[in-house]
Order: sequence, then structure tokens, then C-alpha cells
Amino acid sequence: MTALLEVQDLRVAYGKIEAVKGISFTANQGEVTTLIGTNGAGKTTTLRTLSGLLKPTAGRITFDGQDLATVPAHKIVALGLAHSPEGRHIFPRMTIEENLLLGAFLRTDTAGITADVERAYGLFPILGERRKQAAGTLSGGEQQMLAMGRALMSQPKLLMLDEPSMGLSPLMMQKIMATIVELKAGGTTILLVEQNAQAALSLSDRGYVMETGRIVLDGTGADLLHDESVRKAYLGED
Repeated sequence: MTALLEVQDLRVAYGKIEAVKGISFTANQGEVTTLIGTNGAGKTTTLRTLSGLLKPTAGRITFDGQDLATVPAHKIVALGLAHSPEGRHIFPRMTIEENLLLGAFLRTDTAGITADVERAYGLFPILGERRKQAAGTLSGGEQQMLAMGRALMSQPKLLMLDEPSMGLSPLMMQKIMATIVELKAGGTTILLVEQNAQAALSLSDRGYVMETGRIVLDGTGADLLHDESVRKAYLGED
């Protein structure tokens, strides 16, 4: 498989506290790659660094053959890397459609933007039904759909999803995970950070387990699902 994203010996610190301690991993073209781990493991910090919101203290990030060391965040988006952040961060007073259009702020192809808005409504029909409604009136699960749809509006080569199922009902979580499978089938490469290890690994091609800023285990999604230490630590099994 072709590596779309390569992370080598990445280190990130908040002041004197090192949150990510020399991790290396790869996300291959057309695959779902998952980072799992408990709170404080460094997963969200990793994604924020990949999207340019944080600067690493050491290491190398290569995306689609380009070194991202000196690339500012808005240009990283233009290269094809989109980030749907933890907590969703939608604009509550703007309409659903206005939120989606913000995701295309770097684009000038009007017809393509219109087509991608309709694509988002096809993925998430409830958004299309309420397109003129203020985004802040949506449920948590609907807001997550909107955050994902907005990220897709930049036509990403790689979509990073940070805790997309957090706080959602089991039914809504299933819908979000089914959408991830659908996006992969459509050719989108996905880097997923998710505390629900069972759901995440079940749909992942490859997974990495993070603990206190380090990757301690990696393998295919299926292998990690059946790994005894993973089952005890993250799947609640004795």
C-alpha cells in the first residue's frame, strides 16, 4: 500500500511537559487507521500537530510526499488534510448550510462546492432536511454529522476524525461508524482517534495503541481486537 501520511519520531510538548514522546506511524492510501488509548495518551495532541495547530519539538511529518514542518495550518488544509476536531466546534448561530460552506473556504469552484454540499446531505439526510436551521439547535449526534460534513467540504485526501462517537447514543454512534465505512468505500483515507476501541478497530485496517505519549502496540485492526492486552485494557474483558 502507498503511504499517504508518515510520522517519524514525533515529539510534542506543552512547555516543559512532553505530551507525545517520539511516536512513528503510517496511514496508507484508502485505509482507515486508528489511534486508541485512554485520556491523556496524546491522541488529540497528535492530530492537532498533524493539522498544524501545534508545532512539534522534534520529528518529521510527511503528507502526500511533502514535509509539513514549515507549512502553516491553512495551507495544510489546501494540501488535502482535513480535521474534524473533538468537541465538534460548529458555529451554533449559523445555519447548517453556512457551516458546511465554511469548510470550502479555500475553494473557488462554485459548481463543485454546490455538488459537495449535496453530497453531505446525501451522507446525512437529516442535515439536508434542516439546512436553514441554526446549527446550535441540533442534537449532539447531528452536530457530529455536521462537523464531518464540513471537513469533507475541503475535498480531503486524508480526513482526521477526533472522537466522533463521544457522548452519542449507541444508535447515533452506529450511524457515524457506518458513515466512516461509506467514506472509505468512496476512496477517502481516514485517521481515526476513538475511545470506543471495539467500534474503531472493527472497521480499521491498522491500529496503534497509545499510552502516555508513546505507541506501545500496533497491528491490523483484527489483530488488535484479538490481542489479550488490548481486550483487557480497552474492551473491558478479563
